Amino acid sequence: MADEDKKAADTQAPEQPDAAEQAKAAKPPEAPEKAEAPEQPDAAEQAKAAKPPEAPEKAEAPKQPDAAEQAKAAKPPEAPEKAKAPKQPEAPEKAKAPKPPEAPEKAQAPEQPEASDATAGADEATGGEAKPDEGAGNGEKRTLTDLADLGGVTAGAPPPEPETPEPKIDAQGRSYATGKRKDAIARVWIKPGSGRITVNGRDWETYFARPVLRMIIDQPLVATKRKGQYDIWCTVKGGGLSGQAGAVRHGLSKALTSFEPDLRRVLRTGGFLTRDARVVERKKYGRHKARRSHQFSKR
Repeated sequence: MADEDKKAADTQAPEQPDAAEQAKAAKPPEAPEKAEAPEQPDAAEQAKAAKPPEAPEKAEAPKQPDAAEQAKAAKPPEAPEKAKAPKQPEAPEKAKAPKPPEAPEKAQAPEQPEASDATAGADEATGGEAKPDEGAGNGEKRTLTDLADLGGVTAGAPPPEPETPEPKIDAQGRSYATGKRKDAIARVWIKPGSGRITVNGRDWETYFARPVLRMIIDQPLVATKRKGQYDIWCTVKGGGLSGQAGAVRHGLSKALTSFEPDLRRVLRTGGFLTRDARVVERKKYGRHKARRSHQFSKR
């Protein structure tokens, strides 16, 4: 019986849904949250959208170059130091080209031309500062001011004065010198005195009787204004009277420079200290004299 009742209950009409369920089923489905109406933009946002976009900060007006930059741009680029010419292939050892002569060490590079107006304007723009000299061969950088100071150093320095040699005087208060002319050789001693001159133990007026010969001997004394202030004693040999007079003059001039070194300039200017090298030319074989030929006879 129980089974039959259970089956009968199952065959009964389906249960009616509750009112809550019916109301829920009758309610229209809600629209999804995301499907809401678009919100209207505010007035501030509309004004912002209507405003034209601002230019980027970096897109500023091009900056005008300074005068120094223009001068630098106008300057031609310097050639690189390491940019050497391509190495030529070496020829065989036997066919080598002659080696060119080496350039002298003191050959300096030609002077660079003066700076242009653009460079002058650049110096004024930079406050007048001198640019370093980048062309110095020793690697040092020098300015124009340093080069300008070099002129004053060399111009203001006085020339060095030559040293005056000391007088050469022996124990008897005399100065000695040897003079030569042609084949004659004279030895001369001088010392302060009354102006007496002795040649080979004789008075010079007796030994040199011709006035011309005595005038030759007096020339150094007259040029130095020492006439009558020195006693002269000399010995002479070789040659003739003319050569001996020239030898005495040469020895007397050298003796005066030994006694008074300050007289050297006057005697050198007059030519009294120069040894006259003219001598008699020797006779040649086949000639009567040095150059005299034999008399020519046609028949």
